[in-house]
Amino acid sequence: MKTAFASLAVLPFTLAAVHQIAVGGDNIFAFNPNNIVADVGDVLSFQFNVKNHTATQSSFASPCTKLLGADNLTPVGFNSGFNPVAAGSLDLPVFNVTVNDSKPIWVYCAQKNPFSHCAEKGMVFAANAPTTGNTFQAFLNNALASGNSTTSTTTTTSATAAWTSPPAPEIVTVTATVTEGDTTYLTTYASWEGSAAPTAAPQPVNHVIVVGGSAGLVFTPSNITASINDTVTFQFESKNHTATQSSFSNPCTELAKTSATGQVGFDSGFMPVGVNDTNFPSLTITVNDTAPIWGYCRQTNPTSHCGSGMVFSINAVEDSPNNFAAFQGLAIHNSGSSASTTSSGSASSPSSSDSGKKSGATRVSLGGASVLVGVVAVVFGMML
Repeated sequence: MKTAFASLAVLPFTLAAVHQIAVGGDNIFAFNPNNIVADVGDVLSFQFNVKNHTATQSSFASPCTKLLGADNLTPVGFNSGFNPVAAGSLDLPVFNVTVNDSKPIWVYCAQKNPFSHCAEKGMVFAANAPTTGNTFQAFLNNALASGNSTTSTTTTTSATAAWTSPPAPEIVTVTATVTEGDTTYLTTYASWEGSAAPTAAPQPVNHVIVVGGSAGLVFTPSNITASINDTVTFQFESKNHTATQSSFSNPCTELAKTSATGQVGFDSGFMPVGVNDTNFPSLTITVNDTAPIWGYCRQTNPTSHCGSGMVFSINAVEDSPNNFAAFQGLAIHNSGSSASTTSSGSASSPSSSDSGKKSGATRVSLGGASVLVGVVAVVFGMML
């Protein structure tokens, strides 16, 4: 393992924490986690995965540009340089950065081949981002907005005016034989061009997504890849959020209200959690196929969380124009006011059919009870 270390000062010995941050991966254009709180003396340990990424310091105002000095010419921040990693490689480079003060640290991936990982994919990271004002979500929005402004054919200073709506997704019908242990069954479902083959994981994995909390208006991580029979657990932390299934074309609207095929989708209901609470409610879903799953937080008090970019995806096709960054950009642009109708493949799709296997309904665990998606509609009072 190759390890680089960056620090601006020698600190006295302390019991520092080491924060492990995965950079990229197989069809993943993200830092994971992408928003953390770190104390002085802690170490940010960036571990580079498949493809060729960087961990480069930037600024809140210019997320996708190296941090420059007072002359606006000389780079003054840390930069890992490019770290190419071949698929299947076990030799993963590591770049360590010591936290020297409590100021926000803004980071991005500087890869631009064949597209900007920062501006087009939102591949950014923050440590100690404020929870109001210059938040991580605002930083991410700035990064994505810089991509819109550079690719737009119209010169404008408005991210909204520069917005280019992604094309409608190409829906295909997938029919495949899936083997789970000693059991083999046929499955047919609506999916997207380029989605992963429908294979079951030898050992199902539980993916945990933190909803809200100290990270702010964000799902952490917000974009994951999961196999058939994997579970995804949404863990709700401070404030009052939901995990609600939607569709790519209507990011901020419940799937049941827009589906042309009668899909219902899952919805946790509102989950109020106090700032100092340690008992976190959760919602767990099971992934039934590899079609993309889109979702959002439907809290609108005092502002639309979805319209602020609080969305997530499971099995998004990242090398297509309808990837997670496009989904999030559409949510921010529409602010939850979309009216078009599309079909969305998902774990809870009632249109899915498994011959001799599953009914297509996703079972969820909510507050310790196992219920069918669409049955749970618990609404609590708003917590600001």
